[in-house]
Amino acid sequence: MTYAIETRALTKRYGRHTALDGMDLAVETGSVFGVIGPNGAGKTTAMRLLLDIIRPTSGDATVLGESPRAGGAALRRRIGFLPGELMLEGRVTGRALLKHYADISGSVPEGRIDELAERLGLDLSRHVRTLSKGNKQKLGLVQAFMHEPALLVLDEPTSGLDPLVQQEFLSMVREAQNRGQTVFLSSHVLSEIQSAADQVAVLRRGRVVKVGDVATLRASAVRRVVIEFTDVSADRIRTALGALPQLDHLAVVDGEVVHVTGTVEGHINSLVKAIAPFHVVDLRVEEQDLESSVITFYSSEAGDEN
Repeated sequence: MTYAIETRALTKRYGRHTALDGMDLAVETGSVFGVIGPNGAGKTTAMRLLLDIIRPTSGDATVLGESPRAGGAALRRRIGFLPGELMLEGRVTGRALLKHYADISGSVPEGRIDELAERLGLDLSRHVRTLSKGNKQKLGLVQAFMHEPALLVLDEPTSGLDPLVQQEFLSMVREAQNRGQTVFLSSHVLSEIQSAADQVAVLRRGRVVKVGDVATLRASAVRRVVIEFTDVSADRIRTALGALPQLDHLAVVDGEVVHVTGTVEGHINSLVKAIAPFHVVDLRVEEQDLESSVITFYSSEAGDEN
């Protein structure tokens, strides 16, 4: 088995603040690997270390078989990078800027830039300084993907994009994987990682608290449920649902329509069986934001709050 990225006890400190604390990761070549966590978890720091933008305090990393520091410009030409805080300014057009990046990154297949721009709905004739945040993000995606690098490092890649463009981005990721490229991306949006990644690392406070496949992540996530019943008393509903061990924060409001809210950890099969005998007029299962669901679960599992 070959790895596009390997880190061993990778650590970055700024004075007394530890931005990344002993990260151990192994990202298989040709895979899509997601890193998730709230802002400040260490996602961006990890990516900057892999690209030699900043240097580690301790530990080491290997990217495409080389040390980021020793690999230099030749290694970076094999990587497509989209930073989380994309700063694009200037009086040049998007096309001119991409030509400049192509001269740096190396060979770009003929027609590739126009193909990507059309897929993302990007007008390359407009000056960069006039573009909205979303269109600048599209421009950043084109420059990362256009030379078909061996490794794509994408920090919050869908920030500022509308849902249709986000779906097109996910298609681009799948196509890159089919070509044998490796994709390493970060996000705080759980659904985005679930749609794109094979493996996931959960970061909190600079530490990796869990690494696993997407199926495991999905099964352990916490969801908010909202249910409405008619033709039944609140007491009967409270009795039926109160015994479910995975249902937490249960609230039952009596009335002509009995309104129930709560959170469910993991699979909802037991909940569905429990409500089946009653007249359900509405059922919503809502994925919570990452920090209040997956991060909370993994943190307690890893003793992060001790």
